[in-house]
This record gives sequence, C-alpha cells and structure tokens, in this order.
Amino acid sequence: MKFYIPPQLKRLFVAFAIFISLFLVVRHFLRPATFGQYGHYRGASLEENAALPAHYAGQSACFDCHQDIEDMKKLDKHSSIHCETCHGPGLKHIESSDAKDIVKPAGREFCAKCHQTNAARNLKVVFQRNLAGHNTDKNCTECHNPHKPWKEKK
Repeated sequence: MKFYIPPQLKRLFVAFAIFISLFLVVRHFLRPATFGQYGHYRGASLEENAALPAHYAGQSACFDCHQDIEDMKKLDKHSSIHCETCHGPGLKHIESSDAKDIVKPAGREFCAKCHQTNAARNLKVVFQRNLAGHNTDKNCTECHNPHKPWKEKK
C-alpha cells in the first residue's frame, strides 16, 4: 500500500527541515559556553553577578546604629518588612553615615503603594485604606509612625 503525499506537504517538510537545521546551527554558535553547567542557565553568570557592586547593606547593619527603631518596630505589623524595602539601598548610608544617602519616604503616594484599597490584596495581610477619602489634606506620617503604625502620633 502506497501513501500519496501531496507536493505542498513535501515542500512544507523540506521547509521545516531547513528551518530546524538553521536553528540548530545558529543555536550552536550563539549558545554560551557555560550554559547548562549548573542547570538551565549560564554557569558564568554566578561570577558576573558576584562581581557587581553591592548596594544593599541588610537590616542588621541598620540596627547597629538604629537600635531604637529596631525596638519600636520589633513587635509591630511592619516587623517583617526590612528597612531597605522602604528606605532603598542602604550601603552608601552605612558607609557615610550621612542622612542624605538614604531615602526618607514621605507623602501619601508612598504609603499607597501597599495600603491603597486593592481587591487583589489579602485584607488579613495588608491593612487597606481608600486614600481618596481618608485625611486627604495630610501626609500619612503626620498621624502615623511608619515604624510603629498602630500607635498614633500625638
């Protein structure tokens, strides 16, 4: 029994074979030498990333100088949020001890990144406010201490 293969399919098979062959040749020349060394990524990327300059210091470096903030924050809702989440990379500040080398977030827009009403967020995890109708004439830090937000400022 002989199968009839239309000429269009024969041309299509040839085109696929050429495409796959070209793909394999190009892949051979473009694939990095260390690809697959430690899994499905470039092995040399580990050394390349390690050579990049550091920007973050880590929360323990912050608490070396700011013990009062650690004590205040320790038992509060924000205790699991690390300093550099809000204040940005802190290594430059640690090295210089200059206040201008650290971000001091202010304004409603900053707090809104986490606390603006958002149906996709779990209400049990993140306290949410409709900031369009909540003390619109004030910044959040006028009433709330971000290191201990449940204790209102007096």
